[in-house]
Parts: sequence; C-alpha cells; structure tokens
Amino acid sequence: MKAFVLIEPGKVGWYDAPEPTLTPYGAILRPIAVTPCSSDVHTVYGGGSRKAPNLILGHECVAEVLEVGELVVDFKPGDVVAVPAITPDWRAAGIQEGNYKHASAPFSGHQLGRSMPGVFAEKFLIPDADTTLAKIPEGVSLEQALMCVDVVTTGFTGAEFADIKIGDTVVVMGIGPIGLMAVEGARHLGAARIIAVGSRPVCVELAKEFGATEVLSYRDGDIVDQVLERTNGLGADGVILCGGGDEVFTQAVDMARYGIGTISNVNYYGGTGSLAFPKFSGGRGMAGKTIHTELAKGGRNRIERLLKMIQYGRINPEKLVTHKLYGLSEVETALQMMKDKPRDLIKAMVQIDWK
Repeated sequence: MKAFVLIEPGKVGWYDAPEPTLTPYGAILRPIAVTPCSSDVHTVYGGGSRKAPNLILGHECVAEVLEVGELVVDFKPGDVVAVPAITPDWRAAGIQEGNYKHASAPFSGHQLGRSMPGVFAEKFLIPDADTTLAKIPEGVSLEQALMCVDVVTTGFTGAEFADIKIGDTVVVMGIGPIGLMAVEGARHLGAARIIAVGSRPVCVELAKEFGATEVLSYRDGDIVDQVLERTNGLGADGVILCGGGDEVFTQAVDMARYGIGTISNVNYYGGTGSLAFPKFSGGRGMAGKTIHTELAKGGRNRIERLLKMIQYGRINPEKLVTHKLYGLSEVETALQMMKDKPRDLIKAMVQIDWK
C-alpha cells in the first residue's frame, strides 16, 4: 500500500506500507481530500517526541468508507465522511473525568499521524467509527468539510477558551488558517472588537472579512505597545495565541487585562526549555490573568456541530483553500508548500479520484 511517511526527522518519502487491519468497532477508509498542516511540518522538521519508523503522516481528511467492523452501527461502505484530526479513545477510563484530550496518555486524543498511522495513504484505519467519524450534511462541499476537521475546530477552540463575553475586546495573535478561524469564532461568540495580528496580505484581507475590526503588524512597532495604545492602557479581555515564536506567550500576558483577562493558547512551541512568564505584567504572580493551553476539540459530535454551521450559512471556511492539487502523490508538494509558506498560500487541498 502506497503511503507518505516520516522516514527519519527531517526526511519524508513514499513507502510500501502494510494495509490496515479491521477492528470490531473500526472502519477502513480511503482518502478523497486531504491537506497537510503546520503540525505535519512540525512533526517532520521540528523535533518533538520520538515517532515510530516510517510513520504514515497526515490527520486532515475527508474519506470514503471501504469496510466497517461487525460492531459498527452508523456507517457503511460507500459513505463519505469527515475524519476529525483529534480522535480520542472514547473508551478510555479518563474520559469519565472529562479528560478526553489526554485520557490515557499525554496527547492521546491526537493519534492520527502521531501515535498511529495517519491518512496520507491509500487506506487507513479509524479504530472507533461510531464515536469518531462525522456525517457530512447535504450541500456541504469537500473543501468545507475538510477545513472543519482541524482548522475550524482548532480556531474555534481557541476562541471558546478565551472566555469571550458579549462586547469583549479580543486579540488574535497569528492569522494563518487557525488564527483566521479564531477570528471567526470570536465574532460568533460575541466579541465586539477583534484585533488581529499578522501581515500577509492574503490573510489580512480574509481576517477582515471574517470579523477583524483592526489588523496590526509587527512591522509597525512593538505589538504590545500597539494593543495597549488602542485600548487606553487596559489591554484585551481575551488573547488567542494561534501562531508565532516563544515571545508571543510573554506578549499575551503583557496585553491581557488585569483581573479578568484570559489567554487562550492553541499555538505550538517547538523544542524544549521554558516559556517566559513576565513578572511585572503578571502582577508578580497575582495579576488575575487566566491562561488556558489547549489541544483542539475533536470527535464526531464536535465536527458534526461545526458542519451544521456551514450547512446553515454561518461560516465559510472553504475560503481558506487557496491552492488545489490532484492525486495522492501531490501530498508531498502540498507539505513543502506548507513548509515554505508562499505569500499567496493559506491552505493547500489535495483531491484524490480513485476511479
């Protein structure tokens, strides 16, 4: 079976992988639309935990069901489904504690392309179909469904954990695909003022369309100073971290309001070491600022709810797809695009026709 794999850190390639084995609750699928993301770039080029040899990459996918296990109830061969990037083990004991993202081990909710074979292959396994796969409503396109499985849910997770209240001022740091969806999520949750931070023209334009009231650039001076100046020194009610290096964590603490400010992080920080917590803007540890560090929400129910947002015209995430390629072999090209980030790129979708 042809599969796109991590051969070793910094090196990818095509590999003749064994076909997946069906499990009683599981389903075997073949991808019909996939997209690499920055997490795949981090897995390949950014270090992190040790990965299995020839790990099949990929976790953003719309797929066709080929086979289902004997205990699967809601899906059948031929169904086209959205495959969530976050696939918790809903049968783990930790689920009963509400810890579905890290129920049985750190990041146990993020399995595809990390601790189990991913979706960049001719076939792949989802171990628990009924709790994981999402039905796609009529009228929702491949592009729309594909954006829901990771980008929309991650951006909305960032907005949800920012504890946004009606009329809040919210800063979104980084307006790549995740940040753009955080802007959209903040708008839907009731933020009155959404200050987006980024400079790539294609992203700036879309940020404004999705609800940003202002867009700031690092090129125009210290970003904390810009935010504080525009908020009369108060800072933001919520700060959502969706991109940038280690420094953005410190900046978020600097610009969050004393007493009620919330920092919601869905950003990835590579390497080891520590993130700096500023003593002064942190109130010497007593500033009353809340910090959330969150993996995206996943699972069937979550993705089906987001697909309803598309079905009823509330969100238009297909606008994130700026490049379309065709054929499984183009996954490698799309990954390189995500690594190089040409200025006109937001997301690259690879469509696969098996006929």
